[in-house]
Amino acid sequence: MKKISLSETQEFKNSDCCIATEYDFQDKDIDVATATICGRYPEDAYCVNTKVKEMIYVIDGMGEIHKENEIISFKKGDAILIDKNEKYFWIADCKVLMSCSPAWFPEQHQIVK
Repeated sequence: MKKISLSETQEFKNSDCCIATEYDFQDKDIDVATATICGRYPEDAYCVNTKVKEMIYVIDGMGEIHKENEIISFKKGDAILIDKNEKYFWIADCKVLMSCSPAWFPEQHQIVK
């Protein structure tokens, strides 16, 4: 069993409207982070995870995830599963808990037009 305190986390600013806090367990199979999103992310494109599935739980707030042909509205208490290779962007004012399997890594996260 492992525990990480908030004081042991790392904060990453993905953009002006997306700030993530990573709990780095050094586990390649699964990870966890929180993110605060306040606007559109990414600003003018889509993002895609090419190797990981991402499970999202909405801690607070609301918003939308835009896929190529679909808009998924969400609010506090909802959960969303984003499969690998799905292109999407956020328009939101929320705080979410994110867990990826296998563990998320920057090289597999792409911004695409």
